[in-house]
Amino acid sequence: MSAQSVLEFYCTRWGSEHIPWEAFAQSVKDSGYHGIEYGIAANTTQSELDKVWNLASQHQLKIIPHHYDTVTRNFSQHQEEFSRWFEMVSPYPAEKINAQTGRDCFSWEENKILFQVACSHQENSAVQVIHETHRQRCLFAAHAARTALERIPELKITLDISHWICVAENFLQDQTDAVDIAIRRTEHVHARIGQPQGPQVNDPRAPEWTDAVNTHVNWWKAIAKRFAQTGKILTITPEFGPAPYMPCAPFTNSPYANQWDINLHMMALLRERL
Repeated sequence: MSAQSVLEFYCTRWGSEHIPWEAFAQSVKDSGYHGIEYGIAANTTQSELDKVWNLASQHQLKIIPHHYDTVTRNFSQHQEEFSRWFEMVSPYPAEKINAQTGRDCFSWEENKILFQVACSHQENSAVQVIHETHRQRCLFAAHAARTALERIPELKITLDISHWICVAENFLQDQTDAVDIAIRRTEHVHARIGQPQGPQVNDPRAPEWTDAVNTHVNWWKAIAKRFAQTGKILTITPEFGPAPYMPCAPFTNSPYANQWDINLHMMALLRERL
């Protein structure tokens, strides 16, 4: 079995919220994605969730629910909101759940409690919960994630390594031990190209970013190889974001590139190189 045969690509809803769900789902299917990674806000209604899952079923698309908007600094409130989000999505089938978990300003013990909340949901629902390496969150940097992964052997992650590059202001060449353990524990990839001064290059097709692209692809190859050896499916979301995440020109605030096109480019690139 080849590495390519065990890849599945998911289209982020982020940046396409202005597109009606019916048209979005059709575009996702037509573009060759296997599913949707759906960032679900805490105030999302049940009718909206029902609609999305029904459309996904009609188009034979899978869904990865994505938690992102629990950010309060008050830990008790944070824990309550985090738990309530899992309760909200529990009735809906999911390929896996991607969670931006905790805060960089919480203590280790506080973040550990939030990992336990996610673990309880995983045990009750049989849906795997994985934790995203994202700035502001508990896995905000390579060294912090290494500590968490070493302390909790069952912890699995969504690797968005662009955030670590931005935090460290380098390509992590002096933190290869942290990168190695992350590669071994990755269950989902956010395919964005970062650089030392930001989490997203202006256009990965530009020749000045060739080295950055190759560096990321080599990490992703190591993950894909691990999955291919076991025959497991590696899920990947090309996740270049919209403005202002997408760099913009001054005065006009116009994005330098088209988010949808870049994510399609990333999917094609990874199908070819992984």
